[in-house]
Amino acid sequence: MKNKINNTKIINIEDEIKKSYINYAMSVIIGRALPDVRDGLKPVHRRILYAMYILKNRYNKQYKKSARIVGDVIGKYHPHGDNAVYDSIVRMVQKFSLRYPLIDGQGNFGSIDGDSAAAMRYTEIKMSKITEKFIIDIEKKTINFIPNYDNSEKIPEILPTQIPNILINGSTGIAVGMATNIPPHNITEVMNAFIAFIDNKKINTISLMKYIKGPDFPTGGIIEKSKEIYRAYKTGRGTIKIKAKIKINKKLKNNKENIIIHELPYQVNKTKLIEKIVELIKEKKIEGINNIKDESNKEGMRIVIEIKKKFKSKILINKLLYLTNLEISYGINIVALHKNKPQILNLKKIIKIFIKHRKKIIIKKTYFKIKKITKKIHILEGLFIAFNNIDYIINIIKNSNSINKLKKKLSNIKWNTIKIKKYIFNKIDNEYILTDKQIISIININLYKLTNLEKQNIIIKYKNNLKKIKNLKKILNDKKFLENIIKEEFINIKNKFGDKRLTTINKLTKKIKEKDLIKKERIIIIITKLGNITYQKISLYKIQHRGRKGKLIFKTKQNDRINRILLTNTHNNIFFFSNKGKIFSLIAYKLPNNENFPKGKKIKNILKLNKNEKINKMLSFNKETLLNKKNILILTKNGIIKKIKIKKIKKITHKGTSILNLKNKDKLIEANFTTDNNKIMLFTKLGKTIKFSEKNIRNTGKKSFGIKGINLLKDDKIRSLVILNKNEKILITTENGYGKITSLKEFPTKSRATKGIISIKINNKNGFLLKAIKIKKKNKQIFIITNVGNLIRIPISEINILKRNTQGVILIKLKNKEKVKDIQKI
Repeated sequence: MKNKINNTKIINIEDEIKKSYINYAMSVIIGRALPDVRDGLKPVHRRILYAMYILKNRYNKQYKKSARIVGDVIGKYHPHGDNAVYDSIVRMVQKFSLRYPLIDGQGNFGSIDGDSAAAMRYTEIKMSKITEKFIIDIEKKTINFIPNYDNSEKIPEILPTQIPNILINGSTGIAVGMATNIPPHNITEVMNAFIAFIDNKKINTISLMKYIKGPDFPTGGIIEKSKEIYRAYKTGRGTIKIKAKIKINKKLKNNKENIIIHELPYQVNKTKLIEKIVELIKEKKIEGINNIKDESNKEGMRIVIEIKKKFKSKILINKLLYLTNLEISYGINIVALHKNKPQILNLKKIIKIFIKHRKKIIIKKTYFKIKKITKKIHILEGLFIAFNNIDYIINIIKNSNSINKLKKKLSNIKWNTIKIKKYIFNKIDNEYILTDKQIISIININLYKLTNLEKQNIIIKYKNNLKKIKNLKKILNDKKFLENIIKEEFINIKNKFGDKRLTTINKLTKKIKEKDLIKKERIIIIITKLGNITYQKISLYKIQHRGRKGKLIFKTKQNDRINRILLTNTHNNIFFFSNKGKIFSLIAYKLPNNENFPKGKKIKNILKLNKNEKINKMLSFNKETLLNKKNILILTKNGIIKKIKIKKIKKITHKGTSILNLKNKDKLIEANFTTDNNKIMLFTKLGKTIKFSEKNIRNTGKKSFGIKGINLLKDDKIRSLVILNKNEKILITTENGYGKITSLKEFPTKSRATKGIISIKINNKNGFLLKAIKIKKKNKQIFIITNVGNLIRIPISEINILKRNTQGVILIKLKNKEKVKDIQKI
């Protein structure tokens, strides 16, 4: 509002807040947080280097106290605290912070362990050699100077640098509402890219990346050649992974291995990293580490991690990369000031802007030189006229009473130039009048210079200066000539400061997943009748001869019994099938380990089971399984069979999904993978079996009921489902520990939904049929587990091959009321 009340101006508070906040934000963005794309420096860094330039604190001079520089910076150029300025100086010295340090320091300037620098009164600094290229030609009116904070001094708006610092050292800063994170690069690669751009203005990002492979961090490390680097260079934004350089030392006594860390990701604190590893060991998130030693010295970094016996270094490295800062994400966000505005810049635009900056600097320097040489030519013209009229001028000098009268006389004379024009003068009037500057130079000539030799020297100097002017004007008039000068600058910088890349760029490897942290080993998963689940390592159980008692592997709670087992490995996924017709999925290693949960953990706390819902079947699978198999075949207690395509069952998790409708209190009891071309065998409690082609079963949806697979006798029920291929045999076991192997020839193929034939002779001695599994040549052993937790591992070669109407042989010796609960082949 514009009206005034009692000389008070009324304003809208919303507009005022908005205006003030924008002014504050822009002040932070331009004056503190973001670098200028041309010299790659924030104001504080620019002012520090300028203060050192004014104090002649150059690389080839003596060191000066840091406090001296800090004092000049905060007193003349930078109205902020001394700590802020000194912290900036410290970072410009640190070799682990900047790829090419801009200041050479003497004293303690901190370490990669996070140690702070000594106080500014103890340390000394001077410009590093490369910094000379930042201030070169600053005195030749190549840049604009602006007033300092109190208008008492002039400070450079930008430095006339020959080096694209925005790329070689990068920059990090947080402003208001925006941030920048530009990685450092190798100067040789950067210069090669700039030269390539000068040669071909239409060069694209992919072609530029032939020269600039990726960021080059001062602490080394490893990055992977990925699309993210290309995206960052193309758009200005991307995320890369930086890994530590790790080696495995295998040449140790007692077959032990050591992990040696030589280089860390950029800006990772070594001490904090070691503390984190120790913390993870204490929390038992990482196991197998015996000791950690920091053997770093002046020669380089060396962290030694000693590994315990029987632990794999690859798994430990994956865990360390996953859980610590041995691998970090580095978000590239190329935001810098261009034309005094913050902009997101890509690689090509940075190169284009910097070359344009160099052109302006060289053009300004050229004008400065032309002006200076033109002044020299002007003086030389006056001297040449004087030398050609020396006697006359001497007489004037003799007859003059004062300098002023002499000047006046000489300035009023029109000198004839016809005789001397043919020698050196171009486009000059026949009558020449001397200027004040020319007259002063004539008056100041020493007598000993009044020789013919000096006259010849003036002619030579004059001609040389004319040539210089001609060459300088070529820079202004010929763009190609100007670009060649810039190109020559880049070549010289590359030759003078170029070095080898520190950060290694490797081919893209697969991303570390959670399962890469888990050792791949064979396990046996156990589910009890009361719904407890756990797993144990198979390697814990030795092979025994058949007919032995077995070994107690799982001590169940009171009134609990083993119900289901599955042999698999920790990296496989498991399908869990419930009695209610639902399917769940979980990776094996996420199940409770017997070492941590000796009596298991409630499965309902792992899978989302409803009331009275139990797991009746487990299937182990991996990606290869799902590629080779097409369907899942499901079987119920009442002999109903259903086939469903795996593709139709999407996003199976621990929450589960329904795949079967059940009738008449029926239960899902069996399931297996098929390929459409298998033979199916169903086995019942009373020893009956049926064999038919899978082609007799069509695929159905998740909500269907299925079809009848076998006609069951009264009191009979389904016990086992076997999916057959070729060249296989059938191993049939009973509840009382009997078993036999029978050839497939004994079982003719028939139609489904018939009564079936005898597969094993059932009596009081061997008990009801428990399970049938197919046996291949590669299967060498089987596991048998009983309801009380006894397990035996026996060779298949010890099991007799018998005809189908026989009772089998003893596989495991059982105690009173003990029953076989499950078998698995290896």
